[in-house]
Amino acid sequence: MRARGFTLIELAVAIFITAVLVAIGYGTVQQAVNNREVLEERQERLLEVQKTMRVMAQDFGQLSMRPIRDPSGNTLLPVLRATGNDSDVLLEFTRGGWANPAGVQRPTLQRVSYVLEDNKLRREYRPVLDPLLSVEPVQRQLCTGVKSVKFRYMDIGRQWRDAWPPATAVQSQNNSRIRPIAVEVTLELEDWGKIRRVFEVPT
Repeated sequence: MRARGFTLIELAVAIFITAVLVAIGYGTVQQAVNNREVLEERQERLLEVQKTMRVMAQDFGQLSMRPIRDPSGNTLLPVLRATGNDSDVLLEFTRGGWANPAGVQRPTLQRVSYVLEDNKLRREYRPVLDPLLSVEPVQRQLCTGVKSVKFRYMDIGRQWRDAWPPATAVQSQNNSRIRPIAVEVTLELEDWGKIRRVFEVPT
């Protein structure tokens, strides 16, 4: 008896079904790859924002009472100093706890600045506490895609202030050593919107 083989139509149907299954499988694999890339991007973004908040917490947690002299050596700048609207520098302050594992002859105090430029938030510090015009700051980028950064300061009466030291404070030598009891930071991000965090300032 003669064996019967596949017809051309049966082969065409089998090839079509195989092609459909391959297309479905490829689409599933491609979607899984895309989902993984999106997940990795979101994870990197989360780590970036967490790093920014961790650095701020360390800085404000080590807030020092030591004011500094301006580059001319005359004006005594306060512990916290918010700059004008025409500057990219958002805030300057003095912090302690600057690690010195190499044992270099320098203080443990550090003058820190937060700068917002081109939607990028970065932290700067200078190797010397009282700044000189010739000393370039050391920069570290913290977060990208930042639309705005706002700082507020809580006074001893637990009232929030937009600037520090308060304008109502007595103008005296000790005014430069007044510090808040908490600092509120509001980051407005291009993708996540506003994130608010309050950092306690140890007494």
